[in-house]
Amino acid sequence: YRPAEVDLLLGDATKARRVLGWEPKVDFKQLVRLMVDHDLKLAQQENAARSA
Repeated sequence: YRPAEVDLLLGDATKARRVLGWEPKVDFKQLVRLMVDHDLKLAQQENAARSA
């Protein structure tokens, strides 16, 4: 817990696009898939470590 914890964060890449010409390399659906796959891999590794 942090005293200045923000309950809701909403990102907006508008300025990065406008000023820097930045564009994301993956879309939202791909990002979710990458994150879920990574979390599943970590869970499998933790489970294997506990079983050893």
